[in-house]
Amino acid sequence: MAIISIKLIKKGENARDTMAFHFTKPEGFIFRAGQFGDFTLLNPSQTDEEGNTRGFSLASAPYEEDIMITTRMRDTAFKRVLKELPLGTELKMDAPYGNFVLHKSETTPAVFITGGIGITPVRSIIAQATHDALPQKILLFYANRTPDEAAFLEDLTSYANKNANVTFVPVMTRVTKEEWQGESGHITKDMLIKYIPNLSAPIYYLSGPAGMVAAMRQVLIDLQIDEDNVRMEEFSGY
Repeated sequence: MAIISIKLIKKGENARDTMAFHFTKPEGFIFRAGQFGDFTLLNPSQTDEEGNTRGFSLASAPYEEDIMITTRMRDTAFKRVLKELPLGTELKMDAPYGNFVLHKSETTPAVFITGGIGITPVRSIIAQATHDALPQKILLFYANRTPDEAAFLEDLTSYANKNANVTFVPVMTRVTKEEWQGESGHITKDMLIKYIPNLSAPIYYLSGPAGMVAAMRQVLIDLQIDEDNVRMEEFSGY
């Protein structure tokens, strides 16, 4: 881990109320897909009791040229300043941290159950796995209210199309059958059973809002999944 200087090189909306920020990647900076960093604004024009540092998953994959973070744009001092930063602005990043990374046994499948902005570390993991042509079987359930709120929907669809080992199941909770032909409603035991041939085989990764992560953990417990095979990452709003 190290504190390093990075510069903002690109920003833009990539889902409703969600923005991606791209930064320069310093030479020699190495991280594992799924890890995160603490990002610090330098002399921001406004601040609040939460301070000037926030943790963000690195949504970019290690092979990619930039460092990218993606976040919901809530009305906080940090987010207001971040949104308006001019290109070229310098920040400090303390990274990498975290163990929400793909397990090493390539014969053991991975099942990701994620919602909302919890997709950020998973996007990194699946992008890297596709780039590296890993033989690992990866199944991703990704829940959002509507497709326009789903960050990286096109990216993830593309990875699944390129990578025969990736199965992508986007799930929308507030759509009609006319609006959405895929899975809808909440992720349930029956949905997991439908897509996972052997429930005891995979390592499960849960990421998203704390309430969703807790609910999905209970679903896995109800399915008698060994808790040693469940890894979790909670995302709270700032």
